[in-house]
Amino acid sequence: MKLRFDIIDKNLLVHFDGELDHHSAEEVREDIDSKIDVNNIKNLIFDMSNMKFMDSSGIGVVIGRYKKISKLGGKVVVTCLNPHVDKIFQMSGIYKIIDKYETNEEALANM
Repeated sequence: MKLRFDIIDKNLLVHFDGELDHHSAEEVREDIDSKIDVNNIKNLIFDMSNMKFMDSSGIGVVIGRYKKISKLGGKVVVTCLNPHVDKIFQMSGIYKIIDKYETNEEALANM
């Protein structure tokens, strides 16, 4: 799993490239948490446009970051989901706590 980060104001945009599973989840958690802490981030946007695969460990990463950001008074959203990842999110019920947007620009406009 490769991650790329963009910081726009107090919004952290995380671009995923690859597979988010039990092999990569811990490193992904640590990388994202470090960026949140070091850069005083308020909101988090997960760009899933290059996500090849995600399992329940990926849901755990998203929910954990949601809890962290919520304590800071911010929002977590996802963008650019492929049908496979969208179905996993739907089945998990995660859309009850986070919003989905088609584009990063749309997400940023709603933060």
